Amino acid sequence: FSGVLALDVLDALLELQDELAGTAAWAPGAGRNVTLRDVCYAPLNPAAPGVGDCAVSSVTQYFQNNRSRLALSAWQQDGKQQGTVDWHDHLIYCV
Repeated sequence: FSGVLALDVLDALLELQDELAGTAAWAPGAGRNVTLRDVCYAPLNPAAPGVGDCAVSSVTQYFQNNRSRLALSAWQQDGKQQGTVDWHDHLIYCV
């Protein structure tokens, strides 16, 4: 994996998503600060969405936008093949 699917790029993307999730901007028409919660698409909780309810269209969603899940690895034995599986394998399995 290289380019946009390199681990350092995925880590940077998660950092950017966290930063954007905490961003607020003054909306003069509304007379208040607006946040991601005000503009996100939250189909499972449209009445009172929290940041965690927002639908995120990103490769990081395969890891629930979570650095800990991205960093997971496990020992796997599948028939005669054995070895460590990590985020590469998880992404290939998902897509």
